[in-house]
Amino acid sequence: MTNTDTQSTYSNAGVPDAELPENGSDDEQQDRRSLACAFQLAERFGFHEGICNHFSLRLNGSSERYLINPYGVHWSLMRPDTLLMIDGEGQLLAGDGCVEDTARFIHVAAHRANPRHKVVLHTHMPYATTLTMLDGASARLSMAHQTAIRFHGRIAYENKFGGLAQSIEEGDRMAKNAEKSPQTDILFLANHGVVVSGSSVAMAFDDLYYLERACRQHVLALQTGAPLKLIPDNIVQLTSQQFHRDMPEFAEQHFSALRKVLQRSPEHNFTF
Repeated sequence: MTNTDTQSTYSNAGVPDAELPENGSDDEQQDRRSLACAFQLAERFGFHEGICNHFSLRLNGSSERYLINPYGVHWSLMRPDTLLMIDGEGQLLAGDGCVEDTARFIHVAAHRANPRHKVVLHTHMPYATTLTMLDGASARLSMAHQTAIRFHGRIAYENKFGGLAQSIEEGDRMAKNAEKSPQTDILFLANHGVVVSGSSVAMAFDDLYYLERACRQHVLALQTGAPLKLIPDNIVQLTSQQFHRDMPEFAEQHFSALRKVLQRSPEHNFTF
């Protein structure tokens, strides 16, 4: 969400052309293509909400630089050169557009809280967000299906809603779970949405996709009114180990397959 009264607008007006990289490194260009692909795929799966929500990627290098989406661009239209580059203070380094305050505060804090996360994806996707609206045991993703087990031990829950994240303090508050639990990759934000983070675009998007599937199964099971048939703890542990053994390879293969589907679309207008 954005608030036009408090939104910080960063454009490249007044920034000398010499300070704006024209093409960037090969790594940066590949990161741009992958992140743009993730936006378009997320729109296809209905993970977006209007022109809100945001994805970010920390670029390689010693300085703090992030790719992030500009406010006002529909995810179906996101291209590699649409993405903005900002520093750790949210100041625009390259690109044309503005960074929504909530995007700046949520993402910079999240990246700083857990440096192993190169990519941070924040959405209000329907089924995962439904869990953030519930209370008690129903608000926790139950280990009642094998898809849910891939997230065993990797989830944290922020139980307090503090309004729109329009301050540094609110962004830091939301990121504190990652600082306390470095193994956390999934953060459910009470009455809000989810943050899914990973070491690569492929890993983060794979988790985003399967998290929504797992939450859909959870919500549908709750709707029956019958008790959940939980998987025994020892089998949960075994299955979790099996998932983690091959997860990076499977994530790359899944993302590669989705890229190919996207490239066949007539409206898709950039190459990978």
